[in-house]
Amino acid sequence: MKNEPNKYSNMILTINGGSSSIKFALFHATDTLQELLYGSVENIGMDNTSFIFNDIATQQKESIRIESGDHQQAAAFLINWLEEKNGLDAVTAIGHRVVHGMQHTKPEMITPALLDELKQISGFDPEHLPEEIRLIEVFSRHYPSINQVACFDTAFHTTMPPVAKMLSIPRKYFNKGIQRYGFHGLSYAYLMEELESIAGETVPGKIILAHLGSGASLAAIKNGKSIDTTMGFTPTSGLTMSTRSGDLDPGVAWYLMEFEKLTPKQFSRLINHESGLLGISETSADMRELMELENTDKRAAEAIELFCYQTKKWVGAYAAVLGGLETLVFAGGIGEKSPEARSKICDGLEFLGIELDEVKNMKNENIISTDASKVMIRVIKTNEELMIARLVCDVLKCIIKR
Repeated sequence: MKNEPNKYSNMILTINGGSSSIKFALFHATDTLQELLYGSVENIGMDNTSFIFNDIATQQKESIRIESGDHQQAAAFLINWLEEKNGLDAVTAIGHRVVHGMQHTKPEMITPALLDELKQISGFDPEHLPEEIRLIEVFSRHYPSINQVACFDTAFHTTMPPVAKMLSIPRKYFNKGIQRYGFHGLSYAYLMEELESIAGETVPGKIILAHLGSGASLAAIKNGKSIDTTMGFTPTSGLTMSTRSGDLDPGVAWYLMEFEKLTPKQFSRLINHESGLLGISETSADMRELMELENTDKRAAEAIELFCYQTKKWVGAYAAVLGGLETLVFAGGIGEKSPEARSKICDGLEFLGIELDEVKNMKNENIISTDASKVMIRVIKTNEELMIARLVCDVLKCIIKR
């Protein structure tokens, strides 16, 4: 508790704000990053808002129901809890995941000028940016003397060539910043560091990373750089996701607004919160629940089939973009924990050199390809919070071991 002597100094707090959640973690920065505790506030703004935490040192775990109407209330609860739990006197910096950073290529110290810039582009991602900005402001008011660092999800994809960034609409809009940016960059950066740590100097040149969770995307990596990714102007595009539609014929938007009389706000809610696995199954947005219903509910089976079919298509497309494939990495909640989904995705891709070892796959081993497979198939647990802490250390010039 706060009234106990704090044996730690140089701590880093990470804040990962989502559209309806806040994930957090506290790290002790010495020559390495030691995670002390982590948790989340889930279902913000709903009747079933919950606060979950795991204290690694004491092995204390708890999940409690709380009242939280918005991200500011959730952040206030989190701040009070952290003060009671550990005190924040030893926190050196707070690292924030910022989903959209346009052309920012690296993490930056948060300044009033940067905050103003983020506010100006908040319309680029209304599902995430406004709430992330509010979180930054809440922590700034409570801790004005603590350094705050913005870690941009889009930064990883700034290496994409122009052809991968362009949208085929009049160029004047491209000049206003309406283009493909890509997201999940913090996860992809972490996966690449892990892959490089595993493979050493033999890290392959042609890689597909598949971050498959409630939000889902793939990235094509060539010689360590992102050259394409499925998400585009917003995180709603690309693959079918838990509640997001993924890619959609633009004519559908026109039709629904013209004939179903949806307002832009209603359409945004439709494609972000009512579509994807939830919309198709009419039952659940959770892949685990859908897998349990697959044999008895046609709608659940079709939702699973579409998700895996689209993922398979993108693997094939990115193998073409890369000119071949050497490594396929699965990550995210579905990618890490659903051998059934991985099996469905890899089925039929033998012509690309992808051969799945079903025994290893069902055991969720780190390498799930056969010995004869030309493509190494890996399962790597991603860790955006640790990546944020690493990037904060880069900005503060801390010397840590990766």
